[in-house]
Amino acid sequence: MSDKKQTRLKEALVSTAGIGIMLAVVILANVIISYASFRWDLTEDKMFSLSQGTKNILKNIEEDVTIKVFYNKSLPNIPVNIKQFSKRAIEFLNEYVQHSNGKVTLEAYDPKVDSDEEEWAMKYGLQGMNMPTGEKLFLGVVIMAVDQEESIPFLDPSREALLEYDITRIIYRVQNSKKKRVGVISSLPVFGNPQMPPMPGQPPQGAGTPWLFVDELKKTYKVEEIATSTTSIDNKIDLLVILHPKGLSDGLQYAIDQFVLSGKNAVVFVDPMCNSDQTPSQNQFMRNNSSNLDKLFKSWGIEMEERKVLADMFLPTRVRTQNNKVEANPVWISAKTENFNADNVITANLESLLFPATGAIKKRTNATSEVEGLVTSSRKANLIDSFKANFGAEGIRRDFQAAAEPFNMVVQVQGKFKTAFIGGPPKGEDDKPVAEKDKQIKEAEQSSTIIVIADADMLNDSYYVQKQNFLGFQMTNMFNDNLNLLLNSLEVLSGSDDLIGIRSRGQFQRPFNKVQELERIAQERWHAKEQELVRQLEQTNRRVQELQQKKDPSQKMIISPEQEREIAKFKAEKIKVNKELKRVRRSLRADIENLGIKIKFINIFLMPFFVIIGGIIFAIYRQKKAYN
Repeated sequence: MSDKKQTRLKEALVSTAGIGIMLAVVILANVIISYASFRWDLTEDKMFSLSQGTKNILKNIEEDVTIKVFYNKSLPNIPVNIKQFSKRAIEFLNEYVQHSNGKVTLEAYDPKVDSDEEEWAMKYGLQGMNMPTGEKLFLGVVIMAVDQEESIPFLDPSREALLEYDITRIIYRVQNSKKKRVGVISSLPVFGNPQMPPMPGQPPQGAGTPWLFVDELKKTYKVEEIATSTTSIDNKIDLLVILHPKGLSDGLQYAIDQFVLSGKNAVVFVDPMCNSDQTPSQNQFMRNNSSNLDKLFKSWGIEMEERKVLADMFLPTRVRTQNNKVEANPVWISAKTENFNADNVITANLESLLFPATGAIKKRTNATSEVEGLVTSSRKANLIDSFKANFGAEGIRRDFQAAAEPFNMVVQVQGKFKTAFIGGPPKGEDDKPVAEKDKQIKEAEQSSTIIVIADADMLNDSYYVQKQNFLGFQMTNMFNDNLNLLLNSLEVLSGSDDLIGIRSRGQFQRPFNKVQELERIAQERWHAKEQELVRQLEQTNRRVQELQQKKDPSQKMIISPEQEREIAKFKAEKIKVNKELKRVRRSLRADIENLGIKIKFINIFLMPFFVIIGGIIFAIYRQKKAYN
């Protein structure tokens, strides 16, 4: 008995010691991990890791950079989403410190009420969010280097995917504070020459009034007008904006060609049917108001069909016609969030764009440049002849057939391009070459980036801003992101190549893509049935009117038996179509419910089943091993 007791005592001591050692190991491991700087990003899109572009910019920092974060974490009742986001944001800012070789310092401040930290936050222009308790919640960032500083007044959780770009852009700016020079080439009076005809319901743009985008550019850049009659571009110009390049001479196109081949960037707005171009013509349908840069586009690896505009049945805009009727016009395309490239910082945070008669850009066969779509149409779109755009929505829909694939309305083109002028500089009006042949760049040594938009009208004030005169002050109200598309493009292209390469950091929320796909398919079926019902109604109305015209004048107010039959026939068809619409809805709900059942089955039963099977196999394996 004593031997058994001693054995039990030893076993108890060994077990207790083992548990104690295990607890000590766990505690020690936690302490080590909490102080260790080891990081391992397991997310699909590497959302918590710096991109190579940011790392390159951090390597080239010359002046020390300080990042000051003002976040009053001690404040009670902070919304859960803000608390979680702030934790992720501060952890991400620490990545800058880790990869900067000591050039970046992170300082965190808790701006409590009536504290010095709160006073500094307000001096830096940071904005506090009013809490229900009356206190202000600060979550702002100030970045400074030497005598330069820039701030983000409040970190917006909805821009979390763009956090890296926002921070890296400011770090780059405080290191490079010199204003960039932007050259603007346009055949339209964007600097305020002739008077532009106003859109219905909009105040006229007076003669001498620059377009709003020009005034906005002047706030950030040194803007210079480049005349369409010139054949050279100043070397001091950093970036080009080309708007509606109608009838540009070969000399100016050569200058643009050489500008891009020198490694500089450009934003180009071409248009197959520019409503803002009011060139006088006897026939409005034959007026030449299109623009293209086909010769340069070939060398850049892209193309746009001449006099072809895009019609999109899923993205129409409600416009007022000349007959004062409101119709959903598929040529006036209202692009939404789902049409924007969420992985590119230029379009990732846009909400809506208006394209009044746009073309489509596509990559040329065998092109070596990288072409990325930034704004695309829906799948219910196709190109039509530009003169058909004047026939109204019904005329466009009558014989419309959708293409197999969506179209690009905005693209980003990158590459080391070759010259479009293989034979050397073209001759000018004096029959002499516009430039010296031995100075021609035939192939770029540096990569360039060009943003190409297939619509120029979108920058006309009438298509994105409402202006009102209030007590002598002109008030402007933006109703879409047309201007932001240009500003974002310039902001990205005026930075370094590394800044252009920074992508949006993926999705922090994971939606049910399969459910969204089912809803989209059901919506297409629903739309088709609705269109069928509209066609039936139009046919019935026409038939009833035909019968009405055949009647005796004295019987005009009496419904004939034939008319009654036509109306009854339509009502029966309407009931039939409505039943079909209900069936589509029921089918959608059933598909979503079936998908939910499958997911629940996999999570609740299938995965545990595999775990159990794996455990049994492992147990059998161990038993056999012990037996042997």
